[in-house]
Amino acid sequence: MTLSLLTMAAALLAVMGKVNLAARRAQLGVGLQALGWVLLLSSGLVEAGGWSDRLLSTLAMAGIAVGLACSAIAFDLWCGREAVARAPMITALVMTLGYCIGFDNYAFRVGWANGLLTLQLAMVAAALCRKPQVPVGRWRWLLLVSLLVQMAVTAARGVLGTFYTDQFPNFFAPHPANLLFALAANVTVVMSMVGILLAHRDEAARELEWLANTDGVTGAFNRRAWMQQGHVILADSHAQQQPLCLMLVDLDFFKDINDTYGHEAGDRALKLFVQGMHAVGGERNLICRYGGEEFAVLKRGADLAAIRAYDQRLRTWLAEAGPRELGVALCYSAGIAEVLHARDTVDAMLRRADSLLYSAKMLGRNRTLDEQTLGM
Repeated sequence: MTLSLLTMAAALLAVMGKVNLAARRAQLGVGLQALGWVLLLSSGLVEAGGWSDRLLSTLAMAGIAVGLACSAIAFDLWCGREAVARAPMITALVMTLGYCIGFDNYAFRVGWANGLLTLQLAMVAAALCRKPQVPVGRWRWLLLVSLLVQMAVTAARGVLGTFYTDQFPNFFAPHPANLLFALAANVTVVMSMVGILLAHRDEAARELEWLANTDGVTGAFNRRAWMQQGHVILADSHAQQQPLCLMLVDLDFFKDINDTYGHEAGDRALKLFVQGMHAVGGERNLICRYGGEEFAVLKRGADLAAIRAYDQRLRTWLAEAGPRELGVALCYSAGIAEVLHARDTVDAMLRRADSLLYSAKMLGRNRTLDEQTLGM
């Protein structure tokens, strides 16, 4: 089992390549558990009960328990949650401290260590049962089964060492429960490695999807992804008979910003503009970088009055944020189109909004035109 863990730790480092925080925590968790088992086996080669036995055994418990806590952090990150795992980490520290203090009492230290390891495994399993914040595959169920098996055999060893010490006088005692632990541990090592690699693959797939759908400069949707979701939103709007408006926006004098302050300043201006569109719009807006310095927004459940108010909030926000963040004022021209009938399409709305945007530019820029007025 120790050799399997060492092989798994080396394989994860070799196979995963350049990784993010979740994968690094998984690698660290497996590595610490492998180190813990190496130290535990090494403790059997020194004088039983001596200071070296106490040191090696305590470090072994720390490695195994902290490794589990690191794995818990990785699983939380892969499920889209914050990297916290305070309870497993606190349990690991308490278990290590208590194990060192009570080392001279064999029954206590076996029961204490295996009992708190079982509790720690249960915490990690419970976290995996919680609903993920991002779409995940079946890897979490594979890891859950692995954890439940480890819980059962670890608890059995704790009970055996605490209450039936004569049948389990040392770590290598050939008791059926101990043999079952060894067998189950070898199986769960393989299951855990497969689960970790599948979780890492899921995350890589999500990152690739994000890259395929997102503009690299602003973080907004790109045109292709926005159009795909826009068709779905428009269909929902038709089905629920709710209003929907589209606004096509073009930053005024953007070339002057690039020429005067450089392309880095231009990129910061684009990012700030998207930040403002999100800040004043709420979660019901679908925003994309339509091309160059052009942006498009679909506002769900909004009629002309609502999107005009959005336009005014955005202009006010940019008037304050532009000079403060960039040292230059930002303004824009825009055209607004609303859904006209049940057969209206996103493409048709874009054409109408683009025509109004062009008119706004011709009339002197820094204005918004819609299909009922000459501008705001």
